[in-house]
Amino acid sequence: MDISKLNEIKEKAIERIKDAKNSDELVEIRNVFLSKKSELMSMMSTLGQMEAELRKEMGQKINEVKMNISNALDKKVQEIKELELQKTLEKEVIDISLPAKGKESGGKNPFFVVRDEIIDIFLGMGYEVMDGPEVELDHYNFELLNIPQDHPARDMQDSFYINENVLLRTHTSPVQARTMEKKAGKPIRIICPGKTYRRDDDDATHSHQFAQIEGLVVDKDINIGHLKATLELFAKKMFGEKREIRLRPSYFPFTEPSVEVDITCANCGGKGCNICKGTGYIEILGGGMVHPNVLKMNGYDPEVYSGFAFGIGIERVAMLRYGIDDIRKFYTDDVRFLHQFKKKI
Repeated sequence: MDISKLNEIKEKAIERIKDAKNSDELVEIRNVFLSKKSELMSMMSTLGQMEAELRKEMGQKINEVKMNISNALDKKVQEIKELELQKTLEKEVIDISLPAKGKESGGKNPFFVVRDEIIDIFLGMGYEVMDGPEVELDHYNFELLNIPQDHPARDMQDSFYINENVLLRTHTSPVQARTMEKKAGKPIRIICPGKTYRRDDDDATHSHQFAQIEGLVVDKDINIGHLKATLELFAKKMFGEKREIRLRPSYFPFTEPSVEVDITCANCGGKGCNICKGTGYIEILGGGMVHPNVLKMNGYDPEVYSGFAFGIGIERVAMLRYGIDDIRKFYTDDVRFLHQFKKKI
């Protein structure tokens, strides 16, 4: 093996690369000159039989030839790709004189329509809108709401924890706790709209993310009659003057007594049908009188102050109002879904 043989291999390879017309030819050239069975690689296997000084010189030369061929191949591959792309572009000419496709506009998502309308209703009643963090401390999300560690009520709100003391809020009630802590001893009338998170099945009526508008009133001489009157007014403004509500006993750890609030079915007017399962009513929200423990932990004397709280699911109200059958449709960004509400909203 000598240097002249290596130069001959290099020149032969470079010449064939220059004459190549397509990618297939380049693949064949690479196999001939750079594969394990090629003449160049065979020379590499004989280096071990040479003296050290000659072995070093020949090894460097073989690597140099190999690198030259490889670089020439890469450069030619790029040239052919650009040439093939140019030919493709010439064949696929676009007639820019054709009219462009128009952009479809969907319409306002019914979720935001309902959210804004609920807020407007309560602003008209003199409520203040308050906001708070979605990543919340366990202290505000549970403990100040009469749900201590290991309380079974925590199982009702299976949560996304970041660590043992921080989680994604499971309701907007922490905003109420923060407001009471800030305004301790002063009257409160607030609503708290926002996103909440719970580990839940994703199906037509459940989602790991949903939105609430919670309300809180704290003052002297507040009773459950004030709660009923407030929610009755809300229902009539939201769903129509003919709608009625009823209160059913329930349980929430932060209110006592607690109630579930139902509204007369829009489909049957309260007579009973398959939609309301024959009851004439459909559940829309929950509420109750603020638990004395919650008042006390947040700086209010329960012997002097009382209050009521309620929570409204925004998606649930929108589903009832517009006949939407799947909560996931609010979040899919499907313009076809939004088209349905252009005339209704």
